[in-house]
Amino acid sequence: MTYPLGLNLSGRRVLVVGGGPVAARRVPPLLAEGAAVELVAPRVEPGLAELAESGALVWHRRGFLPEDVTGAWLVLAHTDSAEVQGLVHRTAEEQRVFCVTGGDAAASSAWVPGVARAHGVTVAVNAGADPRRAKAVTAWLAARLETGEIPVAPQRPGAPGTEGAQAPGTVALVGGGPGDPGLLTVRGRHLLAGADVVVADRLGPTDLLPGLAEHAEIIDVGKRAGYHRVTQDRINETLVAQARAGLRVVRLKGGDPYVFGRGGEEVEFCHAHGIATEVVPGVTSAISVPAAAGIPVTHRDMAHGFTVITAHEELRHIPYREGHTLILMMGVRGLARNSATLLAAGYPEDTPVAVVERGWTPTQRTTVGELATIAAIAAERGVKAPAVILVGRVAALGRE
Repeated sequence: MTYPLGLNLSGRRVLVVGGGPVAARRVPPLLAEGAAVELVAPRVEPGLAELAESGALVWHRRGFLPEDVTGAWLVLAHTDSAEVQGLVHRTAEEQRVFCVTGGDAAASSAWVPGVARAHGVTVAVNAGADPRRAKAVTAWLAARLETGEIPVAPQRPGAPGTEGAQAPGTVALVGGGPGDPGLLTVRGRHLLAGADVVVADRLGPTDLLPGLAEHAEIIDVGKRAGYHRVTQDRINETLVAQARAGLRVVRLKGGDPYVFGRGGEEVEFCHAHGIATEVVPGVTSAISVPAAAGIPVTHRDMAHGFTVITAHEELRHIPYREGHTLILMMGVRGLARNSATLLAAGYPEDTPVAVVERGWTPTQRTTVGELATIAAIAAERGVKAPAVILVGRVAALGRE
């Protein structure tokens, strides 16, 4: 059995016996904690030699002597000699100094755990004599600490980790990606975990909110084609009002806030009313939704560039270019009209077209056709928004 305990090693002498790869891994974290490290070994790894030359530690270029333990608060034995390891362990036991005996957990009186750190929180993992198991658990915890799945928000001002937290009375625009919760950025997750209010779009990863922002008030301002539940002006006013109340406001948007997300308008409105903002980029659906359907928007043999555009009046200004991909956003309802516009602009009738509905969701569906026939095919299949439309040779690569 082990008793978990944190050690304050700042300014305290720590003895490391051995200069091989394991010692090279152990020393930097000790130095980071402010320990006064003394290293005993005839030879050491280049990294340890550099630390000694810089004065970061004291290197005794010789073998271990029992008197080396005197005055140490902690000893780490990492040599390739069982005889030396045993001598270090016995000497430490005699002097009542905790000792990490590398390679022999049963002979140790202390163990180096796996450590996960994020946002001022430190978690140590000890799995007995199974270091690989400890590393696996540590990696799992580290990922969830970093993303905010584990509640890490500081509960008192000035606590470690507050430097990365959102300040009260501010607005953070978070790009939620195309819909799959796994495609939300780490920074976005962290801000949601610390939010007081989340102003959420319909296309954002709202499934995350019950677990990630369960303490926050959720304000649904979702818009649908032909139906705006809340006007943009009202959304702007809501952001400012909530921030002025001293709350941490997160504006959760689908895709990227600055790619047809009206994020620029919201930031301008906040700034005009004295509210500081942060913008967290998101994975835009213009590129990621085609990827979900197996369509690369660029391809060395098929497409050397792409244009992203909303399928409205400006569409008639986009000339046909061989080896170029045209990506249409919000164009499902006007697919027949838009197809006719492109044909009139010189696009060949047999230009491949793919319509990817509800990308990155369990109901994703891809419809592939040609420019002259895609509208009829989509109507027959009942294609509906939200969807991303691709026009160009790469569209032929689309798959279910």
